[in-house]
Amino acid sequence: MFELDYRLENDCVFIGSLSLCRIMLMKDANYPWIILVPQRENISEIYQLDTDDQEQLVWESSFVAERLMELFDGDKMNIAALGNVVPQLHIHHVVRTQHDPAWPNPVWGAVPAKAYLMTELDERVEQLKKALETSTFKPAE
Repeated sequence: MFELDYRLENDCVFIGSLSLCRIMLMKDANYPWIILVPQRENISEIYQLDTDDQEQLVWESSFVAERLMELFDGDKMNIAALGNVVPQLHIHHVVRTQHDPAWPNPVWGAVPAKAYLMTELDERVEQLKKALETSTFKPAE
């Protein structure tokens, strides 16, 4: 049975799900930052997914990346699956702009995470739910 790593649970807000992945918003208001987590047990690397899941992951990642870039008018989309701290497979999707606090360097460790105000968080979640609407998207309640 799939179980989300407690660190992802603590650091993110659940937005909804696609066929394969949970969609999580990173609690860092410095950047529009989504994490996709394939809902499969004991997977730490993309190559461990079966072929169908690998193809679905590429589709879902591309779908999310395109919607985020449109929504936030990004200059660059950073996509990464590191897993050095949290081994559960999760793929970061960070919209980068030339005006963000870490540009042009990686976001990790560049500046302290900035907490969302509650109203900002609610607005961001609703923005994302609307942007990700598709026949396979199931929004969080």
